[in-house]
Amino acid sequence: MAHEITWQKSSFSSGGDSSNCVEIAASQEALWLRESDEPGTVIETSATQLAAFIRHFREM
Repeated sequence: MAHEITWQKSSFSSGGDSSNCVEIAASQEALWLRESDEPGTVIETSATQLAAFIRHFREM
């Protein structure tokens, strides 16, 4: 992540400034996910991979 990105809190996360949040950032190249209480741990993925991941858990 060589350039500055903007993190957005998931609408399913706790309200306010709680540390119980999943955050996402996006560029044209990738999506990044992190948990707000561990901001140094970032998962890089693509829109296709993230959609497959969500679809899998909805089917469970």
